[in-house]
Amino acid sequence: MILRPRYPTIYEINAWVWLADLRARYAGFIDLGSVPAAEWDAIAACGIAAVWLMGVWERSPAGIAIANQNEGLRADFQRALPDFRPADNVGSPYCVRRYVVDSQLGGPQGLAHARRELAQRGLRLILDFVPNHLAPDHPWVTAHPEYFIRGSAADLAREPAAFSRVQGRVFACGKDPFSPAWSDVLQLNVFAPGLRGAAIETVTRIADQCDGVRCDMAMLLLNAVFERTWGGRAGPPPATEFWDDLITAVAGAQPDFLFIAETYWDLEWALQQRGFDFCYDKRLYDRLVHGPAADVRLHLGAALDYQSQLLRFTENHDEPRAAAVFSPAQGRVVAVTIATLPGARLFHEGQFEGRAVKLPVFLGRRPAEAACPALQAFYAQLLQACARPLFQEGLWRLSACTGWPDNRSGEHLLAWTWTLGEERCLVVVNLSDAAAQAWVEVPWDEVGAQRWRLVDALSGAMYDREGAELRQTGLYVDLAAWGCHVLRFQPLLADCEELKNS
Repeated sequence: MILRPRYPTIYEINAWVWLADLRARYAGFIDLGSVPAAEWDAIAACGIAAVWLMGVWERSPAGIAIANQNEGLRADFQRALPDFRPADNVGSPYCVRRYVVDSQLGGPQGLAHARRELAQRGLRLILDFVPNHLAPDHPWVTAHPEYFIRGSAADLAREPAAFSRVQGRVFACGKDPFSPAWSDVLQLNVFAPGLRGAAIETVTRIADQCDGVRCDMAMLLLNAVFERTWGGRAGPPPATEFWDDLITAVAGAQPDFLFIAETYWDLEWALQQRGFDFCYDKRLYDRLVHGPAADVRLHLGAALDYQSQLLRFTENHDEPRAAAVFSPAQGRVVAVTIATLPGARLFHEGQFEGRAVKLPVFLGRRPAEAACPALQAFYAQLLQACARPLFQEGLWRLSACTGWPDNRSGEHLLAWTWTLGEERCLVVVNLSDAAAQAWVEVPWDEVGAQRWRLVDALSGAMYDREGAELRQTGLYVDLAAWGCHVLRFQPLLADCEELKNS
């Protein structure tokens, strides 16, 4: 069994697009069962704990046909891929026809091989589960129409974009309570008798093929949210919550199985209480994008048990590429921020190279973009630094940053510490486009008994400081715009050469 760190780093790969790139690079057909070992080695070298292969399940021909008729989607396709061809639309990975690995990706055998390759390198595998909706050609539409929210001919005539006629029956299209309906999928009825048992069976089969699931739009399945969205169409809510029933059943058979919730609307805590290991931290992402630092500091002041079950990110397949949102310097400091906070840390394939085009999930290939070697080197250094047990199993604590009446620039600085055994690290980030200075709290009482060398894990810079001063007044920090420190504390030995060579 592969041990899961308390705070894992997860790497999201768009499976279809990644394989298309490998086929072009190696000039031959490659699926999940024939990925060259060097590619798995390169992923493992990043210091990650798990790979999320996004979009392995069978795509829907019916969904593809619907998407091809959507002018808005076609415009998005053309914007992302100027030489777009209809064949590039391979269907949304969230319009699932069957929970069977798509034959174009290597089928179940190909996935099993990929999982073995990852396991040999100490990596876990995460796949998708889409609990809210399914493709209009999913087998349940014929075999179990009672699992879906139904409509009438009048509904279809009144709201043709929100309802669909399939095999002579009218079904509601999938939706959330704040957005237009998604025309390529049909809405499951979370309150329908029998659906929960069927969902448990589905996830149990998925759990035989991987080590965890990322659950799409998980907050939509909460009883209160679902009732608000569908009202009387859904029938009376059950006595228990969907996620309580499903997670309890699956975890009973596989206690170490990982559940990740895509969630919004400040419902992270509610889903943590339902049994999720980690929930998306969209609030932190928005505050890093829009600032100011004070809002980020307020967010990080939440209780540690809550923060420890958040999943931090600066991009994923739903968000714009980080390289398109942040300046190069800002992108680095926000990456350091999410990589050194408690909770899970998510990185997106292409992020390390500086890809800037946000690709619609329907597309099976992407445009060529030149990699940024400097950014690749930065991420390699950051991920190796954060692969230490200190950042995966240690104790995290927010530190105070104190300025002066005539210099309030310290308000732009945030700092936190990590402790594990004798190992200590202080992280300081400047979330602004101007230089900032402050005294940063050093919380360890035992620091005052000796001198210390502070070594920046990213720049290699070294600073010698008296422990008594660090403990009494803190560490004076002067950071350039979008600057950061990741400072490892090392006892200053009498023989400095011994320290340098350690």
